Amino acid sequence: MSNKKETKKSSIQLKTKIPGPKAIELLARKEHNVPKGPFNTIPTFAVKGEGALITDVDGNTFIDFAGAIGSLNVGHCPPKIVEALHRQIDAYLHPCFHVMMYEPYIELAETLNRITPGNHKKKTFFLNSGAEAVENAVKIARKYTGRKAIISFERGFHGRTYMAMSLTSKVKPYKYEFGPFAPETYKWPYPYYYRSEFDSPEQLDAALLQRFETFFQSEVPPEEVAAVIMEPVQGEGGFVFPSKRFVKGVKALCEKHGILFIADEIQTGFGRTGKMFAIEHFDVVPDLVTMSKSIAAGLPISAVTGRAEIMDSPNIGEIGGTYGGSPLGCVAGLEVVKTIVEGDLLSRAEIIGKSFQNRFEKIKTHYPQIGDVRHLGAMCAIEFVTDAESKTPNKDLVQEIIKIAHQNGLIIMTAGLYGNVIRLLTPLVITDEQLDEGMEVLEKAIHLCCQKSKSI
Repeated sequence: MSNKKETKKSSIQLKTKIPGPKAIELLARKEHNVPKGPFNTIPTFAVKGEGALITDVDGNTFIDFAGAIGSLNVGHCPPKIVEALHRQIDAYLHPCFHVMMYEPYIELAETLNRITPGNHKKKTFFLNSGAEAVENAVKIARKYTGRKAIISFERGFHGRTYMAMSLTSKVKPYKYEFGPFAPETYKWPYPYYYRSEFDSPEQLDAALLQRFETFFQSEVPPEEVAAVIMEPVQGEGGFVFPSKRFVKGVKALCEKHGILFIADEIQTGFGRTGKMFAIEHFDVVPDLVTMSKSIAAGLPISAVTGRAEIMDSPNIGEIGGTYGGSPLGCVAGLEVVKTIVEGDLLSRAEIIGKSFQNRFEKIKTHYPQIGDVRHLGAMCAIEFVTDAESKTPNKDLVQEIIKIAHQNGLIIMTAGLYGNVIRLLTPLVITDEQLDEGMEVLEKAIHLCCQKSKSI
């Protein structure tokens, strides 16, 4: 019998430095043919994805903790979804729902009407992107209420089209020099307990809710507000989590003044937080829900689901789009929901989140540069600062950590108003071994960079 310790086979396989020679050639072609505006997280090109792994053109295999910015909750190329897509491709590609309808559109609408929060009668229609879903939710809210004003939240992100960009809070890179923006859009503060000057979350919540009542006196009367749109967890804003007390307080204000409550579940939906939709954590039933990203395992489709009487307020032809609710997106969406339920991925999200918290809370005690470690299900974040007292955002440290992680086979990306948050959006189908290996790469990168910054 051998006394050698058995070594686990690594999921990460690196054959070249990143970028490798083939990626460098493609980067040159990209530079020549693609504008510089679209950002890229890692400087290489994919050729194959499976589960939580993705392989590039140079044969390097990475563990993916970015998940196409939250679009791959069920992983890269889930077999049952791929099979369903092949069946659909063999039948028809796109007759356009506005020309000749097709059953998968109705089936997915029925499914979303059933699984979104609330027992009231609902209706759903489909579009192409998260930003389009937001734009149309605003149109529907205005049509139903006869009001014009829309309220979003500081640090919120709702997309890059003009209304969605107007509702988005981060100036650079999303809004700088792209104005003027849509009128009748307003912003409320969103609680950030880690950075609060109040003694307790309860005090901050109470102060903010009181400010909202004052806002109606100083900025816009509630009778002119059609809707409040809220991310139940702020995504691009830094994976910032509100309390149930705060969210319920906002919903109560909406109900008091006849304002619709829109839950933006584009990044938080389809199991990411341990519930099918994040708003379920807060015991609030929204009037409208916007969805995209993981709705269809990465295929471009989005949805607006809402109370039937609200959704029916636009007349025939007033909402829609040529590619909205493509057959491929619809059949993928149906299989995604089955995969989440049959694979118990809601429980898996909780396991991923607890594993993350247990590991990185321990690391936090060693380094003052780690300001906060937080998660809701598998929506996980680490916030980095220059020191614990000032809490000054430390973007440079985050960039160093990410660079080292990428070179060691882990794909991660940033979030936050100042880019000082590392966010993790692992596919929920990730294996325990892959999760541990990826977290170990991240942990080593943090150790290396934090020790280096302490010695400077």
